[in-house]
Parts: sequence; C-alpha cells; structure tokens
Amino acid sequence: MYATRRYLMCPPVHFRVTYSINPWMDPAKPVDLPLALAQWEALRDRYRALGHTVEILDPVPGLPDMVYAANGATVIDGRVLGARFAHPERAGEAAAHRAWYRAHGFTDVTEPAHINEGEGDFAVTRTWLLAGRGFRSSPLSHGEAQEFFGRPVIGLDLVDPRYYHLDTALCVLDPETEDVMYHPAAFSPGSRAVLRRLFPDALLADEADALALGLNAVSDGHHVLLPEAATGLFAPLRARGYEPVPVSLSELLKGGGSVKCVTAELRR
Repeated sequence: MYATRRYLMCPPVHFRVTYSINPWMDPAKPVDLPLALAQWEALRDRYRALGHTVEILDPVPGLPDMVYAANGATVIDGRVLGARFAHPERAGEAAAHRAWYRAHGFTDVTEPAHINEGEGDFAVTRTWLLAGRGFRSSPLSHGEAQEFFGRPVIGLDLVDPRYYHLDTALCVLDPETEDVMYHPAAFSPGSRAVLRRLFPDALLADEADALALGLNAVSDGHHVLLPEAATGLFAPLRARGYEPVPVSLSELLKGGGSVKCVTAELRR
C-alpha cells in the first residue's frame, strides 16, 4: 500500500501570465481564469480522493505565480528551507511561504542566503537531495541545502532552457526505492553520466513527453499524477507497477507549470 502524503497548494485566484521567462509562458495568450481554477480544484480533489491531505496556502494579490506552490520551499523531516527567487516578479512569495510554515507548526524555518526555487530545483530521494542548476537556482544553494538538511546533495546541470527547473526534467517516482524518470537531453553530458550511475534502471522519457511536461509529475509511490498529453509515459509506468493518473492543467501550462509545479510536499 502506498503511503499517504501531505501536500501544500495555492489556488490560482490571481493567476495571470504577465511576463515570459520560459518557452511555455506567453503573455499574449489570455488565461481562462475560471477554467484554471476548475482544473486546479480537480487536481486537489484527486489528491484527496487518493487519501492524501491537502493544505491550502492563501494567495496574495499582486503575486499571480503563487499557484506554483512547489517553488516556495523544500521540506525534509519537518525542516523548511525557504526559497529565494531568481526573478523580482516572484520575490514576494518567499516571505508568504515562510509565514505559512511558521503558522502551521513548523519551527525550523530558514531564509536562504542563495537563490533556490524550492522543489522546482530540489528533488528528494531516500539517500540524496538532487539539485538542479543552470537557469534559476544558484550552485551556491546546493552547499547551503546540504548544510541545512545534512543530506548529500547531487548537483545536476540543466542545459536546455525548455527545461528550466529540475522538476521539468526529472521526477522521483518512489523515494524509498530511489526510482526516478528523467529526460536525458535536458542534462549536461557529465550530469547524464551521474544519473546513469545513480539510477541505472531509471525510466527515460523521450522529447515528446518531456515537452508535454510529463516529468512535472507527482508520485505517491503508486499513483503518478501527470499531464494528460504525456501519453508515451503511461505504458512504461504501468510496466513498472505504477498507476498513471492523467490530469489536465492546460491553463496553468500557459504560465510554465503543471502538476508538480502546483504541489509542494510537506515531509515531516
């Protein structure tokens, strides 16, 4: 039986695309806000139907990207490493996330010195903290995270701007068995070699599924919630014993994110 999880989500009540810093974001494309909220609610309800707990972070006017709750912090064993955003448009979110954690019983919450965008560039396995770099998070954040969590950090270089965060190029399917899926071409040659060494049996995603943000997924160790367009991943996931759960987040994709981007995991 898969373990139930606790997630943090923020409804997209102020969501809009106001600037472009990756290939999916296009301010010229209007956002259907009622549809965005309905799609977000469907994902929230699916988590709850699977037995998971969903906590809600209240959105803040003037911070339209707060819906991408995964970027606000990284939580391991109840310790919270906050975010420091690369772009000024999102800077105000960091304090809102830290305040939420302190108000909800997390006593070890730190404001980082170096730029990191939470679980956008940090992925947790039983042994390691995988850490992306190249477009958003600073390499200096890796040492900071290792000191804070006391967990070995594995730095991975992202080289394709279409995969601007680690969570667009790699997904941890089961942290206990250290089963992952990733798109090799998103990483530098050296980082691909590291991934092959650490995860020799990983599921490798092709370009079509990676571009559908199929790796921006959330797994509870059995169910894998992922964008419905990433159809090439469904059969390989089933062959490994997982149950793919297709999700539509077409409106939030306009802002550059999908299932994982809107979901932070609260690991206590």
